[in-house]
Amino acid sequence: MTNILISPGKYIQGKGELKRIKERINHLGDSFFIIISDSGYKRFGEIIKSSFGESDHIHFVEFNGECSKVEVQRLREILKKKGANVVVGIGGGKIHDTAKAIAYYEKLPVVIVPTIASTDAPTSALSVLYTEDGSFDEYLLLPKNPDIVLLDIDVVANAPARLLVAGMGDALATKFEARAAAKSGAKTMAGEYPTAAAQALANLCYETLLDEGLKAKLAVERKVATKSVESVIEANTLLSGIGFESGGLAAAHAIHNGLTVIEETHDLYHGEKVAFGVLVQLVLENAPLEEIEEVLLFCNEVGLPTTLKDLNITEVSEEKLMEVAKLSCAEGETIHNSVYEITPEDVYAAILATDALGENFKKAY
Repeated sequence: MTNILISPGKYIQGKGELKRIKERINHLGDSFFIIISDSGYKRFGEIIKSSFGESDHIHFVEFNGECSKVEVQRLREILKKKGANVVVGIGGGKIHDTAKAIAYYEKLPVVIVPTIASTDAPTSALSVLYTEDGSFDEYLLLPKNPDIVLLDIDVVANAPARLLVAGMGDALATKFEARAAAKSGAKTMAGEYPTAAAQALANLCYETLLDEGLKAKLAVERKVATKSVESVIEANTLLSGIGFESGGLAAAHAIHNGLTVIEETHDLYHGEKVAFGVLVQLVLENAPLEEIEEVLLFCNEVGLPTTLKDLNITEVSEEKLMEVAKLSCAEGETIHNSVYEITPEDVYAAILATDALGENFKKAY
């Protein structure tokens, strides 16, 4: 048996790091293609330009909003015209995945600069591609992780608290999916079997969320960066990133992918839907009630979805939920990393049971 752990070349997390971006990444090349949203440029453009000084070798390009094959191709054409030799993605998960895909196709180094801690995408050798209308398309598996992940704590602490909480939802899945994959003997996204180190990081990720999650949320609501905020940022980004990729995925992320077919869920963040998927996975596994209630309590404390209503699904349609269930069980989906065979009918039943558990817990909570 071969065990593999993969990770970014360098992970940098600290206060004021965006002001030092040039010195952190300058060794990778001499012309930087910076993918950023319009709002991101307004917030951080001057800081980045100040770091690079009078250099004419930084090229800002606006991201269109969706990590799709169309957007990746559009930006590749612009990059070629600019002649840049380093790709930099500054923003959220979809910008990160777009930057990684472009760097892969163009055979260039890539730097990921999260301005929020809402997913574990920054550290991974993976891009999640969506269709132009926001539905899940496919996973693009990459041959290496980002060369550098640069995270400025001051920037993340000033983002909306809901984004940090969404990152907790994504990170919440890490332990349970790694556990399921280990039990079933499934290979991980790294291509072989998990290391003990990856499983330990997945467990540490969960423990950090339970210990620090609520404190971090409350601090970020006041726009301050405490030790709890720093711990949760690391859990959301590094621990979860290495934990999911080298520890394994299972049902929770497959449920997320299924939920993308319901238009009402498109306003929710990735991690918010993953958190509901965690609960569905635990129901599918018939996990002990005390474990499910521990997760329900955490989700309710920080504000993660535990019911269909929380997912904006106010009218429960059997037809729509079966669509979710079928997509969750599509060939190649990570739900098949479970110990037992799971059918769409199993998923449909687990979604409704999860909704009932969530509603019941809210009444008691």
